[in-house]
Amino acid sequence: MTPRLEGKNISVTFGDILRKVEAVKNVDIALEPGQTIGIVGESGSGKSTLARVLAGIQVPTSGQVFYEGKNIWQGKVAYSGQMRKKVQMVFQDPYESLNPRMRAVHAVTEAVSFHQNVSGEEARNVALNLLERMGITGQDALKLPRALSGGQRQRVSVARALSASPEVLIADEPTSAIDQSAQSQLLRLFNELIADGLSIILVSHDLGVIRYLTERVYVMESGNFVEAGDTTQIFENPQMEYTQKLISSIPGHITKSR
Repeated sequence: MTPRLEGKNISVTFGDILRKVEAVKNVDIALEPGQTIGIVGESGSGKSTLARVLAGIQVPTSGQVFYEGKNIWQGKVAYSGQMRKKVQMVFQDPYESLNPRMRAVHAVTEAVSFHQNVSGEEARNVALNLLERMGITGQDALKLPRALSGGQRQRVSVARALSASPEVLIADEPTSAIDQSAQSQLLRLFNELIADGLSIILVSHDLGVIRYLTERVYVMESGNFVEAGDTTQIFENPQMEYTQKLISSIPGHITKSR
């Protein structure tokens, strides 16, 4: 079976000849249809950079990304044509991805009009339905981003992403900037999306969230994957010392000694 989304030999180097930073180093990753995978690691490990490469936002220094076997890059453009709808990204800080002068319903309506080729009242109704599914009331849909809670802003961002009816959702630290109650709501939403067949790449340093949602985990350290496997295997029997240290940081979790 051809992976839905695949990265081969991905490397990303920042800086110049005097000072280079290798953020990602020759990594391979594959997402199967209907699968949910997690990318974990400490801050600065390269996981967010890799997510941006897979989303077509960051150009890799070397390596290629494929969507259903097709290179996502056509010249300088990633995910051209109809492919653009297939992969969407939700960012860590939704406030940065939302227009501060645009009310929530208008932000989602704009995305609906762009992706679904509908306009006017029809686009607005689709947007309101999406927001309602995200738990955003009609009253809250009329608010500006600054008047919404962090959890509400994140769910508006998810609604914008879903307006394209994507097959892959890349979520970069989606729960890190919201409180526990909002996090629970968002996790329930992700579970619904997974049940609907959406493939998800979840980038997070919150291993509790990763264990709850994903089937397979890639562990990243200093730009490299140091371990990968089924979620249960990684959490119950981690092989690498770095992975063991990460997992031991989860409250109440005891890793097996080697």
